[in-house]
Amino acid sequence: MEVKVSWNGPSGMSFRAETGSGHLVNMDGAPEGGGHNLAPRPMEMVLLGAGGCTAFDIVLILKRSREDVRGCEVTLKAERAETDPKVFTKIHFHFTVTGRNLKPATVERAVNLSHDKYCSASIMLAKTAEITHSFEIVEG
Repeated sequence: MEVKVSWNGPSGMSFRAETGSGHLVNMDGAPEGGGHNLAPRPMEMVLLGAGGCTAFDIVLILKRSREDVRGCEVTLKAERAETDPKVFTKIHFHFTVTGRNLKPATVERAVNLSHDKYCSASIMLAKTAEITHSFEIVEG
């Protein structure tokens, strides 16, 4: 896996990232750090990646379990260290899984499998952060 990140120039702290799969993503810093707040911050991108990784796992596991899953949202709330390096110290993942007749035990199993076995991003973040998770099921 390879990505390339390029600074957009001396008038701020924005960066353009190109993924190995050919996608572009912009990032920017906070105004107090010289940025213009025009794109997500790099550490927000880390959280986004973890959320995408685990949501992907959960949907895949539920589909393979023949559950009638119709939607999956995850909200991540994180705390960071107050001094440099400002690593994540706590991250809570809350999943809202929508479907028809979803079995709570199967959803719980999918969440646990993602966090304990499959999601490389959240497992990596667990090296510095206390990871917790919860879920709710919405019929639909």
